[in-house]
Amino acid sequence: MTSEGFRFPKFFVTVASPCPYLPGRYERKLFTELAGEDARLLHDPLAHVGFRRSQRIAYRPACDSCSACLSVRIPVADYVFTRRDRRILRRNADLEAAVAPPVASGEQFALLKRYLAARHADGDMVRMRYPEYREMVENTPIVTEVITWRPRGGAERPLMAVSITDVMDDGLSMVYSFYEPTAGRRSLGRFMILEHIRRARAAGLSHVYLGYWVENSPKMAYKAEFRPLEVLIGQDWKRMNDIAEGRNAADAS
Repeated sequence: MTSEGFRFPKFFVTVASPCPYLPGRYERKLFTELAGEDARLLHDPLAHVGFRRSQRIAYRPACDSCSACLSVRIPVADYVFTRRDRRILRRNADLEAAVAPPVASGEQFALLKRYLAARHADGDMVRMRYPEYREMVENTPIVTEVITWRPRGGAERPLMAVSITDVMDDGLSMVYSFYEPTAGRRSLGRFMILEHIRRARAAGLSHVYLGYWVENSPKMAYKAEFRPLEVLIGQDWKRMNDIAEGRNAADAS
């Protein structure tokens, strides 16, 4: 323990396993446990340097000879809603959000299974069972919310979208989100991000954290559509436009 009572974490590295984003590559992760009263004190500083939370574990990529996974976040004060964004918000104006503590339900899990079967049938999560989903939602040592959207009219209306969201000192971190896969016209994935931008602004928070972005991964392409977008390069958050301009200048020299 330090003189201030804070326990410094111990970090570990996983064994190499196939990368879920780039075929033919392998991933390793650096991780530590978020435990006890220090969990919140530890989580936010780690998130600021690229760590993500999974239950009581904070992790970040530590791959050999690869740095393709980049942490990204939206600076909400500077985000300008596009014409497409406004159409999506109007299209989903009939949906009502409810914010609740991190408690899993069978209704949420049924929606998750439909979503995974339709959108991520080749992923490991498709085999998830309800106890594992419950752990994913409820086993959190920090302030976490489950945000649900359904048509106005009460709890008997069908569940359309769910986001498991961590509340940080400076923003909202979207841990995992899923939605009704048959409602393609609603663009519910983008809608939930837009809703988080609006919520963060209303709460006086500065960022929405979107996790990792991989430039050459089709699964991650949607994140780069939100501009401005900040990317963690080394220990510094930089605007994606600035990175692109730097690359162009380097190519021209």
